[in-house]
Amino acid sequence: MPHLQFEINRSLKNEEIISFSAEVQQLFSNTMDTGTDHICISIREYKTHNLTIGRVKDPAKGVAVVNADIRQGRTMEQRRALSLGFMDLMHKHWGVPKEQMYVTLTEHKGEDFHLLEKYLAGWQEGEDPLAD
Repeated sequence: MPHLQFEINRSLKNEEIISFSAEVQQLFSNTMDTGTDHICISIREYKTHNLTIGRVKDPAKGVAVVNADIRQGRTMEQRRALSLGFMDLMHKHWGVPKEQMYVTLTEHKGEDFHLLEKYLAGWQEGEDPLAD
């Protein structure tokens, strides 16, 4: 179950969160070659100066950070495409300059991800992790 955690230094409207989350879910599914039912997205909002990256010159233009817990097995090309895709979406939806973003991916064994009915297996190309 990937946990995709987005942090931004501004308040968002519900409509913005809903449309952003839907696009993130599709991006992850398409890029990482998996289903969507197990994708978890959380969005945390901070005041302007409560989130920073050392290279940020003007936090008022926006700062965004992503921490994504994903299963092992994806290629560097998939992980890079996902990271850049996150940046594209945060810029598109929230107007944050891409140079004021930071993405961290942390990989885990499939068995580290648990849902009520089961834990996930290791990632396999073209899978639906909740199908039996």
